[in-house]
Amino acid sequence: QLQASGGGLVQSGGSLRLSCAASGLTLNAYFLGWFRQAPGKERETVARIYWTTGNTYYTDSVRGRFTISRDTAKATVYLQMNNLLPEDTAVYYCAARHISETNYNSWGKGTLVTVSS
Repeated sequence: QLQASGGGLVQSGGSLRLSCAASGLTLNAYFLGWFRQAPGKERETVARIYWTTGNTYYTDSVRGRFTISRDTAKATVYLQMNNLLPEDTAVYYCAARHISETNYNSWGKGTLVTVSS
């Protein structure tokens, strides 16, 4: 089970940190990802981290502004979002998939991020 939190309303240029706490999963060999879906748009991958090694991936639009990290003791993944832009407004979701799987099949409830201009 994944529980996301940390969304809210922030002005353009501001920062937020999202958290995703995992329970019931042994996270070794899992990818933990952050996704977002803006109104009228398809869901997109924002960032992901491979739990075992900490290797990360970012979509181009957030690289340099967002940082994904993990706390292995707390089984929690974070998304630090800096220099937020109005186009970052979306519902953000965290999800997990084992390295042996193609699709993310464990999803948390979304948390809304709204960036005002």
